Amino acid sequence: MDVDTVPAKRARELRDAWEEFFDPEPSHDSEGSGTPSVRRAIVDSWRRSRDAGVDPSGRQAAPSVVDAPAARARWSAHPLSGATAIIEQCLADTAVEADTLIVVGDADGTLLSVRGSARMRNRAADSMNFAEGTLWSESGAGTNAVGTALAAGHAVQVFAAEHFTESVQRWTCAAAPVHDADGEVIGLIDLTGDFSGVHPHNLAVVMATAQAVEVFLRFQQHERDDALRARYQDRLDSGAVRRALSTASGRIIAGSPRYWGTGTRLKLPPGGGELLLPSGASAVAEQAGDDAFVITRMEDPRGRTSTARPLLELTLLGPGPPTATLGGVAFALRPRHAELLAVLEAHPQGANAELLCAEIYGDEGHPGSVRVEMSRLRKLLPGCIEADRYRLVCDLRSDGRRVRDLLRSSAVRGAARAYAGPLLPESEAPRVVDERAALEGWLRTAVLGSDDVEALWAWVQCPSGEDDLLAWSRLLAGLDFEDPRRSLAAARTRSLRDA
Repeated sequence: MDVDTVPAKRARELRDAWEEFFDPEPSHDSEGSGTPSVRRAIVDSWRRSRDAGVDPSGRQAAPSVVDAPAARARWSAHPLSGATAIIEQCLADTAVEADTLIVVGDADGTLLSVRGSARMRNRAADSMNFAEGTLWSESGAGTNAVGTALAAGHAVQVFAAEHFTESVQRWTCAAAPVHDADGEVIGLIDLTGDFSGVHPHNLAVVMATAQAVEVFLRFQQHERDDALRARYQDRLDSGAVRRALSTASGRIIAGSPRYWGTGTRLKLPPGGGELLLPSGASAVAEQAGDDAFVITRMEDPRGRTSTARPLLELTLLGPGPPTATLGGVAFALRPRHAELLAVLEAHPQGANAELLCAEIYGDEGHPGSVRVEMSRLRKLLPGCIEADRYRLVCDLRSDGRRVRDLLRSSAVRGAARAYAGPLLPESEAPRVVDERAALEGWLRTAVLGSDDVEALWAWVQCPSGEDDLLAWSRLLAGLDFEDPRRSLAAARTRSLRDA
């Protein structure tokens, strides 16, 4: 919308076009009436929203996928929270002048931070459930700047009746996706306010803010890379073999000798292990910390023997007994041993007895108890746990890690199918409880934010999703009428609503 357009007049014109879009039998009198055409990007978004089963009347508000405390926790851990000062510096004047909200969401469209006047925040929350923890993807709330920017992959401004749902048509919003230093979308920045205060420069300001944040993120990445190189350089220089340092995403950031280069990205096996380099040579990736791997190139087939490590496979998800497989032999794990392995998996750099004690027993434990259990566990898993600082030094595969890896690669359907249930559901160990909640919350948000009915179906089949009313409702809306699962989804949705 340009500066010469009167907002109220344009809003009425768009409302006419919106009504025509939903009129199954448009009148012939409307032809040539002067109703302006709607932007192609908006019409495409309307069609996607309609196909996703979004109610244009707005009677079904945008879903709340996490409560306010959980949304704040996610915001604190999100990369964009570190750019809060930049975002506010760029947008504060515009927000105050027009009484608009400064909004930051994640890559799924979940709102993590909504800042502005209390009056405007309350109005947005009450009128359209626009609040922290709500999902504003197109499939969750129809055409809106947050969801449409993510769906289209570029910045967008949505004004008045360009919004798909009627309850949102009093508003205007402009949003731009934000990419991390590797080019992946990690979230978005949005300005939302009453359409009477719309200004065409809102979109340009939001785009400039997103670009400033991306520059900041690249600078942060350079600092992190420098810190990783300083921390692990001695491991690259030790010995005569050729080694490189990569980030957790497989991006090579240091090499010795120089032929490794920089900018190369490797597909790393979960938890480390053998891999093929782009040249066809073999290498072994060893996890050096939460965010780094040391890659060792094997010069000839004999190198495989000298660098091979035992493979430990863990099954810790779901209601069944936890099990381990070592050397092809599977066996059940004692509950305490399963908890220790789950916590060690969360500490790839290792942990001492005092830290493990706090994360397993809480305030009432004693490090001596941990040392006794770790001694037994090391005998049970020879060659898998370092003695000095308790650390897994084997190649590790676990069902929880597989789910996390699939989520990181946006394979939501595969993650939902691989998720057998909560991590060690009977455990009350503090760190296990935290890891269990984090994984389940991540998966549920990803499933609800996807447009994949197969992911939703897999989720409601697992113990955590069988009583999830929102998931069943979304599944019912997404299933074809001839799908035999639809009757079950309808019955289950009614049952949960009546409960």
